[in-house]
Amino acid sequence: MAGKSGLRRDSKHRVLRRGESIRANGKYQFKYHIGGKPHFVYSWRLEPTDPLPVGKKPCLSLRELEKQIGYDLDNRLDPLGKNITVNELVERYLKTKVGMRPNTLANYNFVRNILKNEPFGSQKISKIKTSDAKLFLIKMQQEDGRGHSTIKTVRGVLRPAFQMAVDDDVLMKNPFQFELAGVVVNDAVTREAISKDQMRKFLKFIHDDVVYCKYYEVIYILFHTGMRISEFCGLTMRDIDLEKRTINIDHQLQRTSKREYVIEPTKTNAGTRVIPMTNEVTEMFRAIIEDRPDYKVEKVIDGYTGFLFLDKDGMPLVAMHWEHRFNHMVSRYNEIYKVQMPNITPHVCRHTYCSNMAKSGMNPKTLQYLMGHSDIAVTLNVYTHVGLEDAEKELQKMQGLENARKEMGISDMDDKPLKQNMFKVI
Repeated sequence: MAGKSGLRRDSKHRVLRRGESIRANGKYQFKYHIGGKPHFVYSWRLEPTDPLPVGKKPCLSLRELEKQIGYDLDNRLDPLGKNITVNELVERYLKTKVGMRPNTLANYNFVRNILKNEPFGSQKISKIKTSDAKLFLIKMQQEDGRGHSTIKTVRGVLRPAFQMAVDDDVLMKNPFQFELAGVVVNDAVTREAISKDQMRKFLKFIHDDVVYCKYYEVIYILFHTGMRISEFCGLTMRDIDLEKRTINIDHQLQRTSKREYVIEPTKTNAGTRVIPMTNEVTEMFRAIIEDRPDYKVEKVIDGYTGFLFLDKDGMPLVAMHWEHRFNHMVSRYNEIYKVQMPNITPHVCRHTYCSNMAKSGMNPKTLQYLMGHSDIAVTLNVYTHVGLEDAEKELQKMQGLENARKEMGISDMDDKPLKQNMFKVI
């Protein structure tokens, strides 16, 4: 209502500011404009000290809401965007991702489903603090029993999604901009390379076993080329050059969760490569090609045909087939022998090849090329497993070289250890 002075007042005779008004039900309203369009906020209280009407939900006072809006506008933040939920933000972020590979899309859908069933996903992004983000990830591990890799995947979507909100001037700070290592425990099982002795014993077992001997060539190739299993599954007859003894790797074969077969580029640009074959690996591929049936009809997938191994339905074998076979082979081995064999997978074969080549003294850049790693740090820090025994052998090798130099009379005298009496007090 308006007084004699023309100023609008509420029932307590308090002057209402510009944009403030009272609705018929007694609720306070503030009107403001963004881009020429009117927007409104409401509250049952004008000032923070006003009592809340009986039966009404707790809320900020109108003056507090005005202050918040003014802060956002002064800082060029979008006060409307802050009202979207975490799930809505994630959906908006994922819409910006185009040309995704099937595996990447499956991971995004996995995160979607987790957040939809979490109360955290329904919260407004403006209410999420850094401590809330950390507590959510801790809850996933300690209460929900989620593994470290799952938590890392979820955070891998939430962090760039919130960063998008920061870049869009919706938020001032990204609550997920922290190191994961200090929040959740990394309980992931590291995939270790097996020793050369274990590799020889496992290969001999496969070679001599009446059931699994038909897989010997494949197991040998994986142990001695370091190929990713998806790269091996994607190999066609045209990719194997027995005369030049080379393998052309420029694609990989995947099967999606919908059981669709797709040809994808290699994992990284560095994954596209031509690798040489040893005599032994060449003979393994020759045996595979000679034993391959002469199919009357070849399945074509995205323009590729002539895959090395097909199932009973004429479809090429994928990574899952070989992983199951590895599981059966290791289980059978451990049933027979007292000294147990650790878990061996196609990826362990890749680890083992990289480790063996590094221990043999191969140039790191050469090994990086053979493995198809985009970053040399991956070759050196992730796949190379060096222990005390390896260090001792390396030192013994260096000592042997030094002894040879001494016998030839070219040892450097400056390398002798210094003695205390060699120094004079000045």
